[in-house]
Amino acid sequence: MNTPQTLSKQRQKSALTLLKADHDKVKQLFKLYEKLAEKEDVAGKTAIANEICAELTAHAAAEEEVFYSAAKEKIDDDDLINEADVEHDTAKDLIAQIQIMSPTNPMYDAKMKVLDEYITHHVEEEESEMFPKAREADLDLKALGAEFTERKEELLEKVQDAQGNIDPAKLKILAVEEASHKH
Repeated sequence: MNTPQTLSKQRQKSALTLLKADHDKVKQLFKLYEKLAEKEDVAGKTAIANEICAELTAHAAAEEEVFYSAAKEKIDDDDLINEADVEHDTAKDLIAQIQIMSPTNPMYDAKMKVLDEYITHHVEEEESEMFPKAREADLDLKALGAEFTERKEELLEKVQDAQGNIDPAKLKILAVEEASHKH
């Protein structure tokens, strides 16, 4: 997905910059998904849905392991971080449901729409509430950015085939695995 040069540059960025970039990327992918779904392009929407699910699964797991765990130690707002964890759990459940169903199932588009709305809500809260607190806390955001990038790439590699494309079978396994890890 990323070249060694791209990864090197990402490792030098703040965790907040990287998280925001992921949020923006997924937002654009959801817009593309909606257009393809409206055109009834099953192959196109499925490919984009798989990309969305892979990105969100890797992002959520890396964010929880790296950013949230560090934030829990430095930000005095357990409710905020606990709520974010629960939101991740719910998103991972939806992703797993999407991954095990046929893209021609009438509920597929509905679940993708709900996932989009849910992620939009989560991102708004995270960026407006958690990010400002993280900026004020004594967190090494660049080190967390490097750690986040490394972990996310490890997870994305788990769902790729030999050519670096998303393998739907591997994605399904990772999505179901991640959905089973509850807080």
